[in-house]
Amino acid sequence: MNSNHKPTSNSEVNRRNFLVTSAIAGSLVVAGTPAMASSGVLANSMGEPLGFDPNAADAFELPKLEYAYDALEPHIDAQTMEIHHSRHHAAYVKGLNTAVANSEWAKQPAEQLVAKWKDLPEAMQKGVRNAGGGHVNHTLFWSTLSKSGGAPSGELLKAIEKSFGSVDACWEKLAQAATGVFGSGWGWISWNPQNGLVIESTPNQDSPLSHGNTPLFGIDVWEHAYYLKYQNLRANYIAAIRNVVAWDRVAERFNAAKKG
Repeated sequence: MNSNHKPTSNSEVNRRNFLVTSAIAGSLVVAGTPAMASSGVLANSMGEPLGFDPNAADAFELPKLEYAYDALEPHIDAQTMEIHHSRHHAAYVKGLNTAVANSEWAKQPAEQLVAKWKDLPEAMQKGVRNAGGGHVNHTLFWSTLSKSGGAPSGELLKAIEKSFGSVDACWEKLAQAATGVFGSGWGWISWNPQNGLVIESTPNQDSPLSHGNTPLFGIDVWEHAYYLKYQNLRANYIAAIRNVVAWDRVAERFNAAKKG
C-alpha cells in the first residue's frame, strides 16, 4: 500500500467495490506459456490463437491465468486481479461472442476483427470495437505481466534506445501517455511499420490494431484496474506496473511485428 493511503469507512470500501465490479471490462488471458503465431497473434503450442475455437458454441472463451491472483503482489493486489479477470474480463468475452454469434465472423481471431471493425456489418461494429477491443487488449495485458519482471534486452533494447534514448526515457513517455488518458483507456508501446517503436494512447477499449500499429505492451488505466489499491493515484499504479513487465514477452511480440 502506498504511503498516501488513508483509512476508509466501510461505506467507501463498498462503493469502491461496486465501482470495480459494475464497470464492464475484460478479455482473454493466457494459460501456460504462449507462443507467437506467424501473424504476431498470441498462440498456443499448436500455433492456434489463444482463447479461440471456431468449432465451439462460443468461439471466444476465458482461459485461466498462468499465475495466481496474488502473484503480482504488492504491485497489483489479489482482489483487483480476481475481479478484473473473473468478472470484467469475462464480460468482454461474452460481449464479443454475442456480437458475432451465428456469423462467418465468429470464425476469425479477435485481433483480425478488431483491426477491421469499421469494415464489419454495422450491427456488429460497436460490439466488436468495444468487447473485441477489450478481449484483445486484455489478452496482451495479462500475457506481458510476470511476477519475475525483468528488463529489456537484445534487439528490443536496441530499438528502445534508438527510438527513445533509454529504457527510462521510454517508460517516462509511456507513463505520461497512460496518466494523460482522460477517463478510461490505455497507454501503449506499439510498433509502427514506418516509424518503428512509438508511444501512444487509446480511449476506452480501442486498440492500436485499428489504425495499423501492433501493440507490444499496454497499461490498462480503467479505474477497475487499480482503484481498490491506489484509489485516484493513477500515477502510482503506473509506476508499480513497471516492476512486473514481462519484457521477454514484449520482445516476442516485437520480433513478430518486425517480420510482419
